[in-house]
Amino acid sequence: MCGIVGYIGYREAWPIVLKGLKRLEYRGYDSAGIALMNNSGQHIYKKAGKVAVLEEFAETQDKSGTIGMGHTRWATHGVPSDRNSHPHTSNNEKLSIIHNGIIENYATLKEELTNRGHDFKSDTDTEVLIHLIEEIQKIEQIDLLEAVRLALHEVNGAYAIVIMDKEHPDRLIAARKGSPMVIGVGKGEYFIASDATPIIEYTKNVIYLKDGEIALITREDLLIKQLDNVVQTPLIQELELKLEMLEKGGFDHFMLKEIYEQPRSIKDCMRGRIYPEEGKVQLGGIKEFAEKLKNIDRIIIVACGTSWHAGLVGEYLIEEYARIPVEVEYASEFRYRNPIITEKDVVIAISQSGETADTMAAIEMAKERGATIFGICNVAGASIPRLTHAGVYTHAGPEIGVASTKAFTAQVTVLTLMAFYMAQQKGTITTSKLIELLTELDHIPEKIQIALESNDLIKEVAEKIKDSTNCLFLGRGSGFPVALEGALKLKEISYIHAEGYPAAEMKHGPIALIDEEMPVVFIATQNSSYEKVISNIQEVKARKGKVIAIVTQGDTEVKKMADYCIEIPDANEAFLPLIATIPLQLLSYHIAVMRGCNVDQPRNLAKSVTVE
Repeated sequence: MCGIVGYIGYREAWPIVLKGLKRLEYRGYDSAGIALMNNSGQHIYKKAGKVAVLEEFAETQDKSGTIGMGHTRWATHGVPSDRNSHPHTSNNEKLSIIHNGIIENYATLKEELTNRGHDFKSDTDTEVLIHLIEEIQKIEQIDLLEAVRLALHEVNGAYAIVIMDKEHPDRLIAARKGSPMVIGVGKGEYFIASDATPIIEYTKNVIYLKDGEIALITREDLLIKQLDNVVQTPLIQELELKLEMLEKGGFDHFMLKEIYEQPRSIKDCMRGRIYPEEGKVQLGGIKEFAEKLKNIDRIIIVACGTSWHAGLVGEYLIEEYARIPVEVEYASEFRYRNPIITEKDVVIAISQSGETADTMAAIEMAKERGATIFGICNVAGASIPRLTHAGVYTHAGPEIGVASTKAFTAQVTVLTLMAFYMAQQKGTITTSKLIELLTELDHIPEKIQIALESNDLIKEVAEKIKDSTNCLFLGRGSGFPVALEGALKLKEISYIHAEGYPAAEMKHGPIALIDEEMPVVFIATQNSSYEKVISNIQEVKARKGKVIAIVTQGDTEVKKMADYCIEIPDANEAFLPLIATIPLQLLSYHIAVMRGCNVDQPRNLAKSVTVE
């Protein structure tokens, strides 16, 4: 959510900032704005709507200047509008700010500042922050960097901010707490962004600003302090990201590209971690905790959205193979309960971005109570890998489409590896069984490639059900989380109401909804629940529901009953989620395209939820 881009250097800032905002569009937003500084002063352009609207609005304006900052807003305080768009200015209009996050105590601060004569032009919490900084600077008679530092002590909440000063047009000030920020280091220039995607085109050298740090940035130098005023030595890291990963590569949408990247992304996720011939799994990221894993009492998986569905798959796998009790919790609920957590618990936090606010809060709470925290994340240098004791990166590559696809299967792959690794450490699996499983896992990318070949058939099915208003997804065992994920994808990008249920629970309520207008998608592969799922299909057909079944290649039984069958290669039940989710992703994609929906940027959604 929200995107931040800043630049100071020798190049023209406008094209760099504008292109950066376009790179960040995948995060989700409802308005955009850019502030520039040049010899004639500060110029701010902002509009509700897409970056293209802002670009058109500023076409004939003065866009010169080598220092600038831009923002894409995802509304929290105040409706999407020109006046609520960022950047916002201070009361004296000498300072301007862009902000990602939420200032929770803004209302109290706003009331106090209003009493002191401040006049607010927007409904946002962000404008309150820049007014507060101005007020502190005026009262204390201090420089801007110190005023920012003191002001940030007064606010509660999360933020990533960039500030520009008319009276010092040769510097930017940036700070973060709970919201991501990365600084790109060039020669005589610096770049600021919410993530690395706007930066990679110009430099591979970056600094990930840490929580509670403030940066004073000029063309020649960079000073970083903590909120307690202690100067920090920045760690410069090299990006692994490649520019071509951020392009569509001939596909109509990023989502479709990312669906088709899954054979590669899963292979990358396994590379160097499995040795099928030896029956061995190596996970260097959690290796130092190998002994502890032999004696833990319980695993708690915390996550949100698609990552929570991946966690449910992990529960099946870890309990089946490692024989460790597992609980899967919504991070947003877990953090507000008073859960029983001990030093013998391991908490696994899953987040594609590594910046999910609720998951980060859950980690902090679990750490305070003595648990060991593992992270599963896709973004190197993100907050969650820094907060956890250890973890495993998914190596899926950047995921631009808001609806998660390859990140989900990469998370499931990592959880599969973790389940086998724990089983290996605890001795709950034989070497011969592990050889068998790892050999099949090594060939899963090829089976996913085969599943992708059903694309044309899936498009035909999509055409038949695209005008539905509701849809039900049903599965048993590890097919249940697949059903949940299939329903979420359909909701996210096509705006069709969809629900996922365990197939056996259909008779406990959802069956009342079934009629000739209701498509019902079954995960009906030939596994231990196959006969039971067939009975569920018969119940739906008896009520004239439309049955779309994901079946094992060569199936004949389900084909006699289902309206449409989509075949996937046969696989061990442990790997069903990795393959069965592929046709559901394609089905949702094609339905959304046929309905004219914005597939990569669905309404109201953000890629990374960095505030509550």
